[in-house]
Amino acid sequence: GHVALTFDDGPDPASTPMFLELLAKRGVRATFFLLGSMAERAPGLVDEIRAGGHEIAVHGWHHRMLLLRGPRGTYDDLARARDYLGALTGTTPTLFRPPYGVMTTSAHVAARRLGLRPTLWSSWGEDWSARATPDTVFAEVTKDLRGGGTILLHDSDCTATPLAWTSTLGALPRLLDYVGA
Repeated sequence: GHVALTFDDGPDPASTPMFLELLAKRGVRATFFLLGSMAERAPGLVDEIRAGGHEIAVHGWHHRMLLLRGPRGTYDDLARARDYLGALTGTTPTLFRPPYGVMTTSAHVAARRLGLRPTLWSSWGEDWSARATPDTVFAEVTKDLRGGGTILLHDSDCTATPLAWTSTLGALPRLLDYVGA
């Protein structure tokens, strides 16, 4: 009966407010997997996300492949992001999504020690690509979407093609209609 809507790589002052406005108009709550480095640049935006009733989750401090980090580097990155986001919001995040969706043994150990539950996705929009359009994002998300699924989208282009988020934002109203939100 339901799907989870998630956004990665923010918060971004250039784009996240438009996502928040659309979600508020539709009465939809989402989970935002934030990068600590992005949150540090826009701490007020983290509060806006939280104030909108959205869940704040950890995507790491930096968006780097965990396969390239050792155990200490992985732990430090996740702890720094979790602690910073917790201090900003007054609530310690409990969810974690690894950059690129790649989990490592070190990430599992660090997440467990930090009280973070790894969370991936069942459907994504491939919205980071230069080829993405609102139509392709919608088609990619809905081809594998099932009840109980988790949708991965991006509210920032900090690790994507410049302005890739515009395709996501363009697809979002249609996607919300599709899932009945």
